[in-house]
Amino acid sequence: MQTPLTPGVYYERVDASVPLIMALRTDIAGFVGMATRGPIDQPLPVESFRQFKAYFGDFTGSAYLAYAVRGFFENGGRRCWVTRVSSELASKAQTVVQAGGPQDLWRIAAYSPGVWGNDLDVSLRTTHRAQTLTDPRACTPESATVDSITGFERGTHVRLSQGLIEIYKVVSEVDAVEGRLLWVNPKREPRPYESQFDSLSSGFDPNKPILIESVEYTLLVKELGRLTRVYEGLSLVPDHPRYGPHLLAPLIIPRFSQESTLPSAPEPIAIEVVDDVAVTAWITSGLRPLLVNATEITLAGGADGLAVLSAYDFIGEQVDPLDSDLVKRRKQRGLRTLEEISEVSILAIPDINIQPRDTPRISPPPPCVPDPCLPPGPPSPAPPREPSVGDLPPRFSEADIYQVQAALVQQCEQLRDRIALLDPPFAAARNDQLGTAAVRAWRNRFDSKYAAFYYPWLRVVDPLRSPISLTRDVPPSGHVAGQYAQTDLQFGVHRAPANAPLVWTQDVTVVVNDEVQGVLNPLGINAIRPLAERGIRIFGARTVSSDSDWRFVNVRRLLMMIEKAIDIATQWAVFEPNDFRTRTKLSLSLTSFLVSLWQRGALMGATANEAFFVKCDDELNPPSERDQGRLLALVGVAPSQPFEFVIVRVGRENNQFEISEAGSLASASGVF
Repeated sequence: MQTPLTPGVYYERVDASVPLIMALRTDIAGFVGMATRGPIDQPLPVESFRQFKAYFGDFTGSAYLAYAVRGFFENGGRRCWVTRVSSELASKAQTVVQAGGPQDLWRIAAYSPGVWGNDLDVSLRTTHRAQTLTDPRACTPESATVDSITGFERGTHVRLSQGLIEIYKVVSEVDAVEGRLLWVNPKREPRPYESQFDSLSSGFDPNKPILIESVEYTLLVKELGRLTRVYEGLSLVPDHPRYGPHLLAPLIIPRFSQESTLPSAPEPIAIEVVDDVAVTAWITSGLRPLLVNATEITLAGGADGLAVLSAYDFIGEQVDPLDSDLVKRRKQRGLRTLEEISEVSILAIPDINIQPRDTPRISPPPPCVPDPCLPPGPPSPAPPREPSVGDLPPRFSEADIYQVQAALVQQCEQLRDRIALLDPPFAAARNDQLGTAAVRAWRNRFDSKYAAFYYPWLRVVDPLRSPISLTRDVPPSGHVAGQYAQTDLQFGVHRAPANAPLVWTQDVTVVVNDEVQGVLNPLGINAIRPLAERGIRIFGARTVSSDSDWRFVNVRRLLMMIEKAIDIATQWAVFEPNDFRTRTKLSLSLTSFLVSLWQRGALMGATANEAFFVKCDDELNPPSERDQGRLLALVGVAPSQPFEFVIVRVGRENNQFEISEAGSLASASGVF
């Protein structure tokens, strides 16, 4: 406000409201694994299993990813991010369309690598959506006056015909007032649309009208003989708004890190079309049309690239700021791609435990024998085309499995906003002579408050309908992530994600009784048990941490949410004056947030004072600290019974806020 120069009453509006801190979503999962289709090393948000199948394909014997994602949604999940992994040998199926000459013009490829593209057939049909006749008395080599300009625009590729004579041109402008079509004329000046034909003097009768037709193409795409996509009105001219390579460009999806950036994944296309030669190369050759016939062209050359898959493809490596874009793309593989997705709070990689098997094939029924007494019926339909078979991934060694799971835990510890769900290896999830020794040995490899371990595997109805078995053993992480999400959405992140029935589960690979769980539970191994008349339930909610303050999953995840919410919502205080007013607003903001959590039951205590405390006063911020640009707030919360206060320090230093944990302040005796 400017300094007043005359006497009077002046009003100045000051924003004295307290910035609100809102609880964040904690139900969003991230999965890394193998799929039959979809972009590689590019995370996509998925909000239903039907959407997952649209982008990444259906169930396959070479991966657990589809089983995990379905288990997530069946058990209450609503949103997850999925990253498909493969080796550098993965390739797209493709074919080439030629122009008259012949000359390669367009390259049509499946939108993502994989043998699924070899099941695609494409065919082109020439169409003429707009037609008109010229006025012979008002035509020049540069333009033609026509009966109607409807359907013609700049860049329209047209065919001019009169009897057996025909030439091709491109519309440069449309004169709506005079009803004229102006051609791209090479005799005026050298332009990109140079034509070898001389306007209207190429054998046409100047006293008769000329038929002008637009030239566009319809691209039909079939998968295993079934029509799946129809792309109409494709043009050969780059200036046209429906230019084929622009309309069906390769699928390029930017990387996203915030929920508000992309509510759902973009609609996938079946194929992509790119220029196979320089545009001017075929334009200067006379705008020859595509060689079109009724024959379907089968795409070829697609490969899954799974046979040489390695642990590196699942985890990638850390990117150096000085790396080139090409090197960064090679390093940002698999798990690394989810680092940028800040809304992910649950991580799982079930496919590192893959036990590959060939996808079963259902034999077609025997042909019907016609009754000789009846008149002959219609001809039998052609047998369905069988899908292409890709390569299988290897069975990863325990060293590879540990390397991937260790990287999973490491990312969670570095980012501090997500928890890792660990699956036991296949060998440790079966009954053998060692009993639970193998799974206990595997769990002892980890000690982290950002990871939880679940045992054994689950047995689900196999949608592939294998002739050998109607069920398939799958890692439990997908189902567990779904129960995490359901508990968070229904009750809140403070509720332990356990003791609720698992959906889409027939059995477990190992039955854990009370005696066995008495050994596993103190070790931080969460047992999944079939309980009489109660179904199959997760009967444990512990992390793999040796620190008693962080033994419970819900405590760790509640504090993660609180820390992240405070970190995001207190950034307003950066560069604010380090005075009493700023400290008071920060204290009120933190208190309001914690009161709302306490009222919802997230914090324990009969009163708010028993549930939490907030301290941001002069004692905590003496002049010596303020002179260095530091502001410190001390927050303590009681996340679960018995009363355990975990300290969260909120401090500003070097003009940025930092959140840190200071351990347990007080603890009452009790049994966990």
